[in-house]
Amino acid sequence: MARVKLEQVRKVYEDGKPYVAVHGIDLEVADGEFVVLVGPSGCGKSTTLRMIAGLEPVTSGSLWIGDRVVTDMAPKDRDIAMVFQNYALYPHMTVYDNLAFALKLRKQPKAEIDTRVKQAADILGLREVLDRTPKQLSGGQRQRVAVGRAIVRQPQVFLFDEPLSNLDAKLRVQTRREISKLHRDLNATMIYVTHDQVEAMTMGDRIVVMNAGHVQQIDSPLALYNRPANKFVAGFIGSPAMNFVPGTIGGDAEPGFRSDDGAIALRFPDATSRALGTYQGKKVIVGVRPEHLAMAEGSGAAAGPSTVRLNLDAVEPMGNEIVLHGRAGAHDLTARVAPRQVPEPGDEVALTVDLTQLHFFDATTEIAIGRESDTAA
Repeated sequence: MARVKLEQVRKVYEDGKPYVAVHGIDLEVADGEFVVLVGPSGCGKSTTLRMIAGLEPVTSGSLWIGDRVVTDMAPKDRDIAMVFQNYALYPHMTVYDNLAFALKLRKQPKAEIDTRVKQAADILGLREVLDRTPKQLSGGQRQRVAVGRAIVRQPQVFLFDEPLSNLDAKLRVQTRREISKLHRDLNATMIYVTHDQVEAMTMGDRIVVMNAGHVQQIDSPLALYNRPANKFVAGFIGSPAMNFVPGTIGGDAEPGFRSDDGAIALRFPDATSRALGTYQGKKVIVGVRPEHLAMAEGSGAAAGPSTVRLNLDAVEPMGNEIVLHGRAGAHDLTARVAPRQVPEPGDEVALTVDLTQLHFFDATTEIAIGRESDTAA
C-alpha cells in the first residue's frame, strides 16, 4: 500500500465560461488510512477522486501516490483500483471471470489468477456464486463482486465512488460494515466518496468535508461532530441537522444570548460568558444539536435560563426516541427527546437546552468562535 498526497490540486472546466470545480486541495492520506470525502452534490468530491484515479486531468498542482508523482500519469500506470457506483460488471461473464478479467489482461499465470480470485471470494463470501452471472446476483452481491475485482489486483490504493448508492437501506448498512472490515483485514489505503454523512462518520479514520470545491475541514468523525470549524460543517455533520438561531451576545449586566426576535433567551454559565467576552453586544449564530434539547418537566414548565417554548408542527415517534419539529418565535427547531408521553402537533412544549453543548459562529464569517485563526480552506 502507499500514501496519497495532493498539493494545491485544482480543477477548472474550460467549456464555455470557465468553472472551478476544485479549488486548490491540500490533502495527505497516510499509508493504510481510510479517508472519506463527503459533501453535497456538486461539491467536487467525485472530481477529486477521479483526478486521483487519472480519469480527470489535473488543471494545476501535484498528485503523489507513494513516492511517485502521478499528476500526468495514465490511469493504468498508477497502481490503483476503483469501485464505481454502478458496479460496471461484464453481464455475460461469470463472477469468477469478472474477478479474473484484469489479471488475464495482465497475462498473470493461471495458477496465480486462480489463487487470487479464490482468496478474494473467501474474503467477501462469494465462493458459492463464482459460477453465476451478474443477473443471478442480488444488488449486495454485485457490489461485493465489484469490490472483489479491485482486491484481486492488489493495488497500492483503493478508490470508492459512492459504491452503496444503489443499495437499499439494510444492504447499505451491511455493505459498509463489510468494507470497513475489509480495510482492517487488508490494512489498505482507501479513499471513499459519499454524500451520506452517516457513511462518512461510521467508516472513515478521517473525513474531508467539502463544499463548492473547497475543503471546509479535515478531521476525525468525533472531532467534526464536537468541534466543527464553521457553520457549514456543523449543519452537515449530524442527523437531524444542528439548529441555528441568529442573535446577540449580552454584556456584563446580562450575560447570555437573545435571538433577533426575542423569542429565545439563554443565560450562560460563567465559563461560557468568559469565552465569549470579545463578542459582548455583537451578532452571532448559536447552534444546538437536536439531541442537546430535552423535554422540561411538565408541559407548562416555567421559563428559565435554559428553557425554550416550542409550538409543534410535527412529531415523529421512532421507538427509542421522539423527534419534534416546531417553531420558537420565527425559528424552526428540531429536538430528539426521550420516548415519554408523545405530544401532538399543535401542542406547545417546553424544552431545556444543554448550555454546555452550544456552538457559536461569527455572524459574518460563519467560522466557529474560537477558531477564527484556523484555516478553513
